[in-house]
Amino acid sequence: MEEKVVYSRFKSVCVFCGSSTGKRKCYRDAAIELGQELVARRLDLVYGGGSIGLMGLVSQAVHLGGGHVLGIIPRTLMCKEITGETVGEVRPVADMHQRKAEMARHSDCFIALPGGYGTLEELLEVITWAQLGIHDKPVGLLNVDGYYNYLLTFIDKAVDDGFIKPSQRHIIVSAPNAKELVQKLEEYVPVHDGVIAKARWEVEKQQHQQQQQVGFNATTLQTEVAL
Repeated sequence: MEEKVVYSRFKSVCVFCGSSTGKRKCYRDAAIELGQELVARRLDLVYGGGSIGLMGLVSQAVHLGGGHVLGIIPRTLMCKEITGETVGEVRPVADMHQRKAEMARHSDCFIALPGGYGTLEELLEVITWAQLGIHDKPVGLLNVDGYYNYLLTFIDKAVDDGFIKPSQRHIIVSAPNAKELVQKLEEYVPVHDGVIAKARWEVEKQQHQQQQQVGFNATTLQTEVAL
């Protein structure tokens, strides 16, 4: 019996997730299932590199299924003792800012598995970029066994109290399993409320100044916003 091919409007998906597997088996299962769903839809994986935690599980699932894996990792974290060995293609970058910019640039949508501070920081940044009109790529939460329920409740509270516009609440798509989430991302239609929709960001090149500044440089910032 021939395998059914599911066609996608995306080419590659950026996955944010923990460098730990967490304490519950459902998180590990969800990472593997997401990798298998990406393979079934012929989608490439873009992630933060390494082979530890949920990051390792999702990347290995895609790699073993014959999918293309692109791991983008700062040079300072490339030591195998820190992150393990990245499968697939490895792209070293200068720092964390460039890592996020490159991950976004090479992806058509974003998915967050359970994770900690780093996962939340990456997730909220791409949501903010969508809010500002820098990109209109779908952003999905894989809400495994209610892991992100409190985050979604917080966002709803921010909407109720006037800190997030109701139209911007729909930037985030969530589902309890990989198949349902990816399908929702496929059907996602961005809503531009006209406030800062499709904002154009320009950064002056500072050729005669030091490239490295506090936390970031002009070249990196220009890359980040030109998605």
